[in-house]
Amino acid sequence: MAAYNGAALIGETLRSLTRQTFADFEVLVVDDCSTDATRDVVRAFPDRRIRLIPLDANGGPVRARNRAVAEARGRYIAALDQDDLCRPERFARQVAWLDAHPECALLGTQVDYLLGSRVGRSNYAPVTTPALIAWLTRIENPLAWSSVMVRADAARALGPFTRPEILYAEDFDLYHRIQAFGTIARLDDALLIYRRHPDGASQRFTETMERSAARVLVEAHAPLLGDAAAQVANLLVVHLMRGDPAPGRAVLVDLGAALVTLQRAFLERHRCTAEDRRLIRWETARRWAAIARKGLRHGTLTLADVLAVRPDHLGLGHAGIEELLLSRAVGGAKVLSGGR
Repeated sequence: MAAYNGAALIGETLRSLTRQTFADFEVLVVDDCSTDATRDVVRAFPDRRIRLIPLDANGGPVRARNRAVAEARGRYIAALDQDDLCRPERFARQVAWLDAHPECALLGTQVDYLLGSRVGRSNYAPVTTPALIAWLTRIENPLAWSSVMVRADAARALGPFTRPEILYAEDFDLYHRIQAFGTIARLDDALLIYRRHPDGASQRFTETMERSAARVLVEAHAPLLGDAAAQVANLLVVHLMRGDPAPGRAVLVDLGAALVTLQRAFLERHRCTAEDRRLIRWETARRWAAIARKGLRHGTLTLADVLAVRPDHLGLGHAGIEELLLSRAVGGAKVLSGGR
């Protein structure tokens, strides 16, 4: 756990760890020169498994996490941010799964979101296979960092564990790099509660995160796409990861073509079961349809645009023709009301 000015929430996070049904673990809290009472909260916490590692100079969350990995003594290394909460069975379930699947280098879980006092489901894929998670890393970030558990030998083989130059998308970069040492997978039960609040790093450093994510995607797709990798990476970041609507038919065409090309190449290189292929096609279609619906609602696309350029094998995902008609109606109403 990298910690910085987390005194208000880190105590609740640590309490969630003391309720784990799997008890054989240590907690390494690397404090990155907090200016609040974070160190005092950690030192005073009544659990001998919690170890504070105070840094002498502020170096950012990536360097703090790398220091924690260097200090870790366990067979597995679990990630957790200072404001997120683990459900009691998280460690037990992940350890059991990794013990039973030696080919897996990294395992995440489904997550729920905590906004204020309300807990709700995330918009991650509800059902996954390792092949689906591997595919989704090619177009978006499919795992919440705080849900991840990694084999320590794979973590140390990366050198460095996370790259400081990929700031605020270092987890996304890690998911790409660690596949050289084994598969990645996800448990589909929500074993982590991800806290969403204005002070969270993903909310405060969006531009840096998106630039870093685009760099990861360019590196991943350059061997296949060459000079076009930067344009495709930008499309994926803006429309799949950020969720912006397509501003017109041409962008929707480019995005669909990119998804078709990347998906075809992925399926040619990976051994996928029929279920893997079904999920990969379905989840890709669901994302394309979501972008189309947003364009209809914002008035940047027409129904004719969407139906004319829809890639056949992507289908409509969750959006049937009725839902598209509703989105068009919403978009038309916004135009008539001046966009209000």
